[in-house]
Amino acid sequence: MCGIWALFGSDECLARQCTSAMKISHRGPDAFRFENVNGHTNCCFGFHRLAIVDQLYGMQPLRVKKFPLLWLCYNGEIYNHQALQKQFGFECQTQMDGEVLLHLYDRFGIQKMASMLDGVFAFILLDTANRKVFIGRDTYGVRPLFKLLTEDGFLAVCSEAKGLTEINHSMASQPSIVPFLPGHFEAFDLKTTGKVESIQLERFHCCTQEPAHALYDTVQIASSFDEEVVKSNIRLLFENAVRKRLMAQRRIGCLLSGGLDSSLVAATLVKLAKEEKLPYPIQTFAIGTEDSPDILAARKVAEHIGSEHHEVSFTAEEGIQALKEVIFHLETYDITTVRASVGMYLVSKYIQEKSDSVVIFSGEGSDELTQGYIYFHKAPNPKVAAEESVRLLKELYLFDNLRADRTTAAHGLELRVPFLDHRFTAYYLSLPEEMRTPKNGVEKHLLRDSFKGLGLIPDDILWRRKEAFSDGLTSVKKSWYSSLQEHLSTQVDDNQLEKAPKTFSHNPPKSKEAYHYRQVFETLYPGCAKWLSHYWMPRWINASDPSARTLAIYNPDQ
Repeated sequence: MCGIWALFGSDECLARQCTSAMKISHRGPDAFRFENVNGHTNCCFGFHRLAIVDQLYGMQPLRVKKFPLLWLCYNGEIYNHQALQKQFGFECQTQMDGEVLLHLYDRFGIQKMASMLDGVFAFILLDTANRKVFIGRDTYGVRPLFKLLTEDGFLAVCSEAKGLTEINHSMASQPSIVPFLPGHFEAFDLKTTGKVESIQLERFHCCTQEPAHALYDTVQIASSFDEEVVKSNIRLLFENAVRKRLMAQRRIGCLLSGGLDSSLVAATLVKLAKEEKLPYPIQTFAIGTEDSPDILAARKVAEHIGSEHHEVSFTAEEGIQALKEVIFHLETYDITTVRASVGMYLVSKYIQEKSDSVVIFSGEGSDELTQGYIYFHKAPNPKVAAEESVRLLKELYLFDNLRADRTTAAHGLELRVPFLDHRFTAYYLSLPEEMRTPKNGVEKHLLRDSFKGLGLIPDDILWRRKEAFSDGLTSVKKSWYSSLQEHLSTQVDDNQLEKAPKTFSHNPPKSKEAYHYRQVFETLYPGCAKWLSHYWMPRWINASDPSARTLAIYNPDQ
């Protein structure tokens, strides 16, 4: 997890540039560099480093002797960099996984370069010989990237929008800061006048495709949809997804809520860490009140898998006090994103302060991929459910991936998400629609059934029904959802809520909780409400709130 920032075509003063770049310093606490490009006084890079691989030579912007006219700033992990290096005979100067981007670009060009990458990434590649700039982002937007492009030829790029707001406010035309689309790259011309022009925007990969880098993967997938073959493939691909993410020179830990997804990740991680003989036990981290469902379930899983387990105390009061900080880091006012981020933000803070784990695994992406949300029980038919799954995956960068990235990056941690592995997702989405739907009243039935009888996690955890958003943190007697409603009802009056459509014409809030989040957001990022295109809401149900707790079909574990 690093922070990247770049400016092209601007003559803004150095002090303003540095101030903007420093706004994302939390993403890379180990080192910082700010550098102007030689011969291009209106091109500069800022980089905040979290050292995970090649701690000696990993500083950026990256340049190597073989390609003196190429500059690379990237945030991410390229899991197949060694396979690509071997396949094409690249002679790399560093041990950095990202160096392979320079070799691939030089050999094949930007389109093929991007399509061959197995990993999560956001990159800025400057080719000074051809006066071109390229930016790109991974398929699901696991790594963030924002851009600002003005009509008069000024380009700024940053890992988080907050690194562009001061630049934005200094511009007379007030151009829009927008999240860069996942699975795309964009090419820009650097004119001799110093201005920048977009010349190409293309998708290089989408979530339903078999990735190009599968050619370099040793896992072979049978074409049969026999149920036992499918379940075997799911296990094989998932384990491979976790294994490739062990790439790190820093200690690895795992978030553990006690739900299905994080439990499968943690158990597989502990198993592989032993096989790979990592020199430390895997640390797992759970957050909640003493009697919360998540704490009790996570404790049971940790005992079962033998992890070094940490429990972080959580109270509704602490969560409420953290709301403004959370919204600042999230850069959104989406209801469920804010609500669900508080626990993740506080547990990440604990990890930074009380442990030496830096690379953190989690179960993000499983609900979208495997139809894990409770409202999938109401899908009209398997085809519609499958289409909804793809829609959710495409929008992950606006919601769950945003939450997971910002809450961990706020505390200098690097997140890894095996459920969003390209090969795993492509295979799962290729399965017949009927196989992927909830069955016997149980969501994610195929995923659960694939790990049945293995003893990897306790059976009652394997079949534990999904908790409502973020409510597993607190006591079953009084949920985090209920505590929020009670507190925020005193912060917003009925008159304010009634006038909300006039006060906030874009995405007007429909509850006092939503109104409060929007108020806080506007104080931090005035005029930036369109960063969020729409609220996350369940489908096929008349819902005004995203919490499953508000749905008639919700029946929590007691």
